[in-house]
Amino acid sequence: MEWFSAENIVAVCTAVLGVLASVGVLWYERRVPRRKRIGYRVQMDTPIGSDVSEGRANVRLGLFSETPDMADATLVLLRVENDGSQSIADNDYTGRELHGLTVEFTGRTVRGIAVTQAPGADHLMEHFTPAGGMRHSGRLIRLPRVPLNRGEHFKLLVLLTGSHVGSPIRITGGIRDGEVTPNTAARPDEKPPMFGRAARLITVALTVCVVTLASIILVRDDTPPPMGCARGTLTVTGSTAFEPVVRELAQKYEKECEGSSVTVDAHGSNAGIRELADRGATAGKSGSPALIALSDGPKPDGYPQLRENRVAVSLFRLVVNDRVPVKNLSLATVRKIYRGDIRNWKTLDGPDLPILLVSRDANSGTREVFQRRVLGHNEPAQSSRDCVTKDDAAARVIRCELDSTDQVLATVGRLDGAIGYSELRSGTALKGAHQLAIDSTVPSVDTIGSSTYPYREIEYAYTYGQPPADSLASSFLGYLSRGDGQDVIRTHGHLPCATPKGLRICGEE
Repeated sequence: MEWFSAENIVAVCTAVLGVLASVGVLWYERRVPRRKRIGYRVQMDTPIGSDVSEGRANVRLGLFSETPDMADATLVLLRVENDGSQSIADNDYTGRELHGLTVEFTGRTVRGIAVTQAPGADHLMEHFTPAGGMRHSGRLIRLPRVPLNRGEHFKLLVLLTGSHVGSPIRITGGIRDGEVTPNTAARPDEKPPMFGRAARLITVALTVCVVTLASIILVRDDTPPPMGCARGTLTVTGSTAFEPVVRELAQKYEKECEGSSVTVDAHGSNAGIRELADRGATAGKSGSPALIALSDGPKPDGYPQLRENRVAVSLFRLVVNDRVPVKNLSLATVRKIYRGDIRNWKTLDGPDLPILLVSRDANSGTREVFQRRVLGHNEPAQSSRDCVTKDDAAARVIRCELDSTDQVLATVGRLDGAIGYSELRSGTALKGAHQLAIDSTVPSVDTIGSSTYPYREIEYAYTYGQPPADSLASSFLGYLSRGDGQDVIRTHGHLPCATPKGLRICGEE
């Protein structure tokens, strides 16, 4: 027979061996006890002393500008968890001393510690006492012999001085039949895997690869599998709220995929939708244009040719100038402000300052989300060009419109009494302004599944019809939802739709 050749025999034998290896690994996972393991990871390491500065203006951002000995203060959030397959009891710690683990911050001095535990693990806190071995001195923290069930964790928030961020942090200690090691545990919103990483890698990669190889050879299908990268040019337009995410991903994609060029030209969700529809109609039968339009929320109904891809859940916020000490507004109060029923901050126990509404223009998806999710109606008409002087004497409020989120944030920080809105921008400090809670809730990716916070929306990526599978547009859309893309989306304060929690929210709304 034609298939009865040396290469086919080798391929089939390789596939059989791969399957047998996979079965052996699964048997080993179930039959052979795994080691106990405590894992740790640094979730935050950030400067907070008076040495922190930003840009050429040397704007001081630290918390201890009046405390010279805290000029190099840093704040570290350390997560310690049982990420093995067995519970760890207090007698599983093998050290001779009272404590169980030692945390070392190279080059830094511990100034203070706060301990938090996971929900449902309140019993852990009773162990963090001096009698249990909890103490710190110099660069070291001694941790008690804390019993941890499988999957349980606690966190240490540590205030340090003596060095800048990034200096080595490690945890040492002995575990009977186990180890203490930096971990690669699943994210909080992902379900723990049934099998270990080695078993998953071998089972999935080896089985799929060798069986696919054998199948290709046997059926003589010489068509190459689709590549992860694509060559060509692509423009991404639309949402300015999601622009920082796309710019970073575009740079990463171009670096990883030779021959690709991704240009980001964001000028508002609505403008991006219109541009995509116009370009697609002009292209006609020549196919989908090399253009992706990002939109804060769904497109209008009048564009049936556009195909949607749900990318992330975006969180937005209200911001107010620092001259206004208000930290929280009820939803009803926000609506009264934007109707013009409340026009001075003194009505809300603030300073005697007129309320200046700094808004986005009509192309903005951030504005549309604000109107739909928070106000329940459109904002009042523009009444000022400089955001200070009322051009329309009959207008109830002073309201201006700006072209971008950066302009809104800069203007709110500059003008006394100003209020505006933007996307969350996780990790980015506001200058001259602060964030407002709505009905005492704040935007947070960690609580997005249970919070009643209203100012949020799904981020959509639109194409004109279905782009070819081998096109740069199709490849970049996939890049948005894979590993690197998810990490970048999270870093900027958004929740990827491809995660378990994001998939549920993106599917419901």
